[in-house]
Amino acid sequence: MTARCRFVRVLLVALVVGAASSSSAAKATQAATTAATPASSPNEIRITMPGTQGAGSLSWSIVALLTFLTLIPSLLLCMTPFARLLIVFHFLRQALGLQSTPSNQTLIGLALILTFFLMQPVGASIYSQAVEPLQGGQITAMDALQKGTAPIHEFMIHYVHEKDVALFVDLSKEPRPHDPNDLSMRVLVPAYILSELKAGFQIGAILFLPFMVIDMVVASITTSVGMLQLPPVVISTPLKLLLFVMVNGWDLLIGSLMRSFS
Repeated sequence: MTARCRFVRVLLVALVVGAASSSSAAKATQAATTAATPASSPNEIRITMPGTQGAGSLSWSIVALLTFLTLIPSLLLCMTPFARLLIVFHFLRQALGLQSTPSNQTLIGLALILTFFLMQPVGASIYSQAVEPLQGGQITAMDALQKGTAPIHEFMIHYVHEKDVALFVDLSKEPRPHDPNDLSMRVLVPAYILSELKAGFQIGAILFLPFMVIDMVVASITTSVGMLQLPPVVISTPLKLLLFVMVNGWDLLIGSLMRSFS
């Protein structure tokens, strides 16, 4: 019994010593961690999530930029030659009897590149008259907007039809301007896009004429020789493609389109 009591006492002493050592180690670790943690300095940068602090301090320049990015497709269609070019290219594809060649992506890309080529002087004028003074702090954002619309206004005036302008002047109930430069953008933009649609359809109708003659000749020949089971389109399509390639049709078409904006 004496030996057992001694063993129990030794075991209890060992447990007490182990508990004390572990407690002291934990305290030392906590003290070291506290000492290693740097105190917050007055120059500390704090990041606040939206909705907690400073929610109303959003920069108006970012709002204007995002709004402009959403309006780019509409501006591209309504205030540049993009609509006329794309309409003419689609008419050409239909006149050749091709359904998906060139693809829509190819035609849109070609129209975009040609639009950039035509609008590059206008963009340079906008940058020099509006963007550079705005970046230099010489004018306000509203002044930059007014100065930036002037080159576009001058560009659209050259290609808008008088009848289309008169139509939208009557619809808007505005007084008749004494000079084309007095036209407001409210009247000029819809009149311009209507004029571009008319011009695109006129050029497309002219493109159809030579290819329609080929279709009529091939159809009459195949019918006269009794080739009723063979569609005339199968024969006329290669002939139209051959004619278009022989006369260097792409150069003629794009050259004529570019000169129509000179």
